[in-house]
Amino acid sequence: MSLLHNVALSFVKNLGPVAAKSLMAYLGGAEEVFKTSPTKMTTIPGIGEKRVAQWDFESALKLAEKEILYAEKQGIDIIYYTDARYPKRLKNCGDSPILLYAKGNMELNLPKVISIVGTRNATDYGKQLCHQLIEELQQYNVLIVSGLALGIDVAAHKECLKFNVPTVGVLGHGLDRMYPSQNRATADKMLENGGLLTEYPSGTVPDRENFPQRNRIVAGMTDATVVIEAGIKGGALITAEIANSYNRDVFAFPGRLDDVYSEGCNFLIRNNKASLLTCMADLAFSLGWDKPDGTKTVEQFALPLDLTNDERLIFDILQQHKAPLAIDELTIKANMPMSALAMNLLNMEMQGYIRSLPGKTYRIG
Repeated sequence: MSLLHNVALSFVKNLGPVAAKSLMAYLGGAEEVFKTSPTKMTTIPGIGEKRVAQWDFESALKLAEKEILYAEKQGIDIIYYTDARYPKRLKNCGDSPILLYAKGNMELNLPKVISIVGTRNATDYGKQLCHQLIEELQQYNVLIVSGLALGIDVAAHKECLKFNVPTVGVLGHGLDRMYPSQNRATADKMLENGGLLTEYPSGTVPDRENFPQRNRIVAGMTDATVVIEAGIKGGALITAEIANSYNRDVFAFPGRLDDVYSEGCNFLIRNNKASLLTCMADLAFSLGWDKPDGTKTVEQFALPLDLTNDERLIFDILQQHKAPLAIDELTIKANMPMSALAMNLLNMEMQGYIRSLPGKTYRIG
């Protein structure tokens, strides 16, 4: 196939991926599209005269030549939708892009691929969930996909780097820039085990309308989407809705009822748009994943739904220590009066989150 014509087809304005695939199916490929007369094109179902009149194939070919040269100089891989390297899960989606620009060292068709998305305003609670989930995912040889946005997205990518889990960031702009710029260092590290992916050519700026389009790739190239903290509006819920439309599994961690950054997760669960997720075992069971032989069992993490801020602080301190902590040491680490600490410990013990041991020591229950 002609790389030039394949790339050029993506530069034809007012020709979306659905119509482009239809043209290629009827005419026998991208190169044949450029050789076919406008009159013949109008005989193809769904392609009318007004639409054909808007297409400028000559300009598209010139833009494609420049883009191919740029990709070669920058080490960017162009993956066409008929290429074996193209994400097979995404290929099954009718509106999938006809090509992707990739940079890094990535295998997009691993047996297990999930996306992790969430709010740009991630709390410590959300970041901790990212850490615990990916720590357990590392034993399953899974690829983690996200959008490299601020908040939960970049937290997931960073945890993947920490645990050497392959991760891919899908961008809403060309590979000649990075948005937001503060994620550049993380993006550079991701190139070693994963990388960056986009349908947009160089020169494409991160316009707002690009990100819902980006989200369909995040949802479409994965087996399931996991939502960790999300407001009632935003990209994470859009990704979840798209995943549902593709008949993909969606999971969400619940949060406190009064937490604005958990409203979206609670909404998805309440309306049966996502399965409730409390630990890695839920995800593995739902997706039919068997734990690899010889892997170390990681203790399931508890999900503290009804803890106050002080109780959550205590929970996090205890969780970071394998050995039980004495109440005297806890009051120092939490910077909390002994009377307040004792009351919080009692409440947490009654809820089953912690256990008291001899010698006034405590550990996660």
